[in-house]
Amino acid sequence: MSDDLPFDLSLSEEQRIMRDSIQRFAAQQMRELARDADEAGQAPAGFYDASCELGLALLPIPEDAGGAGQPREPMSNVLAAEDLGYGDMGLALGTLAPLGFINAVLDFGTPEQQQAFLAPLASETFVPASIALMEGRATFEPSALQTRAVADGDDYLITGEKRLVPLGCQARQFLVVAACDEGAPAAFVVPAGTPGLSAEASDYMGLRSLETATVTLDAVRVPASHRLAAFDLERLVDLSRLGIAALAVGCCQAVLDYCIPYANERTAFGEPIARRQSVAFMIANMAIELEGMRLLVWRAASRAQQGLPFHREAYLARVMCAEKAMEIGTNGIQVFGGAGFIRDYPLEMWYRNLRAVGLLEGAVMV
Repeated sequence: MSDDLPFDLSLSEEQRIMRDSIQRFAAQQMRELARDADEAGQAPAGFYDASCELGLALLPIPEDAGGAGQPREPMSNVLAAEDLGYGDMGLALGTLAPLGFINAVLDFGTPEQQQAFLAPLASETFVPASIALMEGRATFEPSALQTRAVADGDDYLITGEKRLVPLGCQARQFLVVAACDEGAPAAFVVPAGTPGLSAEASDYMGLRSLETATVTLDAVRVPASHRLAAFDLERLVDLSRLGIAALAVGCCQAVLDYCIPYANERTAFGEPIARRQSVAFMIANMAIELEGMRLLVWRAASRAQQGLPFHREAYLARVMCAEKAMEIGTNGIQVFGGAGFIRDYPLEMWYRNLRAVGLLEGAVMV
């Protein structure tokens, strides 16, 4: 396929309708619940079931597995992540975690595996599932995994520890990525409750409402049929980075939209602070960098949807979003001055959540 296909920014009618629904959900429900969820360190009761009304997880599941059988669309998933990130990054990641699991099984599993592993997720209520990729070391690199899977007859024994696993204590199924076959990466579907599998809740600076966990695998035995047949680590990492980057774009848009009215209304020395060049230029730069972030993410997602190579574009989007998200979060607090440091405003929460953009790997595959 030619690399010269146009990069079209216009959305389809279905995408516009979906965005309207998600944006209303983010503004009317997520934004109202975000602070209490952050304080409590968990999503409010009933939130995830309410998120099922958006149909994000049900749409791509094949019809013979109980889903709607809609085409797999990374671009639509990026738009959904951006809009949910505008409401709250932590709750958004929890909402999208099952979709990441579903997308991985769709991309790498056989039709038989799709039927077996996706049918339990085709529900009108929220069924938690998650990808377990990250490991607990400062130099973590997805291609150099310490979690190991060793063949044992018709089974595999998986041993290792995974960190920052979304919904780790609630997930019904995990997609565990481990080194296998002389170090080659492989992915295994591991049901919750499998002997040797345990999860312990973790508490972090940001994304507190996500309910992340450390998942330990102690010689966990899974049948060979649970190994995804066509696993591609690079694709999983690239599409996961696009998901995190899209969430960052949404959260940064929330920061910008929150700062503009304040700068126009807050007076100092007899005039709105927006009339001070230092403040006006800071907000203008936030808007410029945000548009750059969005375009890089959309371009990579568009190429992924067209079947074009997108590894380079996904890497650039991740690098830009990790750097500029922190800059926008910092400048948002700066615009508010001392008030930005007060927990009465959401800016400090958004700043803490944005710090995760440069850390997360594999949390949600779009």
